[in-house]
Amino acid sequence: MNLSRRGFLGFTAALAPIHQLATREAPEPRPRRAGTMYLGTYGPGVGIATYDVDGRITATGTIADVPNPSFVIRSGNLLYAVNEQDAGAVTAIDISGTPKVLNRQPTKGSGPCHLAKIGNQLVTANYGSGDVSVHPINADGSLGQPTELVKHEGSAPHAHQIVQAGEYVLAVDLGTDSIYSYTLAGGKLALKHQAKLATGAGPRHLVYHPSGKHAYVADELNSTVTICGYDAGVFTVLKSIPVASGKNYPGEIVISADGRFVYVTNRGHNSVSIFRTVRGGAELELVGIPGCGGDWPRHCAFDPAGRLLFVANQKSNNVATFLVDQTTGGLTQTSDFGTPSPVCVAGW
Repeated sequence: MNLSRRGFLGFTAALAPIHQLATREAPEPRPRRAGTMYLGTYGPGVGIATYDVDGRITATGTIADVPNPSFVIRSGNLLYAVNEQDAGAVTAIDISGTPKVLNRQPTKGSGPCHLAKIGNQLVTANYGSGDVSVHPINADGSLGQPTELVKHEGSAPHAHQIVQAGEYVLAVDLGTDSIYSYTLAGGKLALKHQAKLATGAGPRHLVYHPSGKHAYVADELNSTVTICGYDAGVFTVLKSIPVASGKNYPGEIVISADGRFVYVTNRGHNSVSIFRTVRGGAELELVGIPGCGGDWPRHCAFDPAGRLLFVANQKSNNVATFLVDQTTGGLTQTSDFGTPSPVCVAGW
């Protein structure tokens, strides 16, 4: 959060002796530091950086001994990271002071790529094995042993994202072209509904409209966004629209806090597609496709105020910062930060 201060000079100050005014110290400059971010990578640790009010990023360190933390989330003074390896695991990190790894637990699946904290449990999508794991979170933030492993049925399941939707846990699976809705109780998942998208779409990630009545799914394999109706754990596919031309693989999808604009990163086209929501969120209109500021934009995230969009470009080893026009939805690049293999931006 960025707070500016305004000085106030009363009438009596105008009557102060000239020598007092001459020796008065100049007002302090406006604070520049805006927040801290954590960078998921394919490497041996989580990157730490700060950014200022204009989105300029400065590296400040690394949390070591966290292998392949390709997706990271923050919850208060804790970080949780996947360890995207054949023998999949998740790592808990205390960031209340000097960052410290609390512990690591196996997911019992392979290639974990996404996770979400849901109450006092951590739910993980295992891409390689196509299943979903559940871990209890202990009082100190560390992780207990897994209590659940649910396998998605199909020829090549690839669980890719976990999202909480009220009382439901959603798992997006690229390989089965499905969105699964579960309830979670006592560390166990129970299937409520499976929504099938177009065959070969390859759903990767989804976001909700603030109304809660619609969701938008970035389809990695056919380069579309699928618009769905949503009600109490049940998805209804409405339509799919193209994201970008040519050989392209959508990476991340996010929505502005007011629900007016949806943004999709395009790996291949190397751009960010900007859509306006219309008809209460039931439709999307393309309003622009600016460049992503690099190569292979895998992930993106807004700062807490929604003023800045950070885009992690995996192949060009940089995070590009864009100023968001909150009236038009447009993006203007303001800075560029070099860092090895950035695949996730988290914080704040």
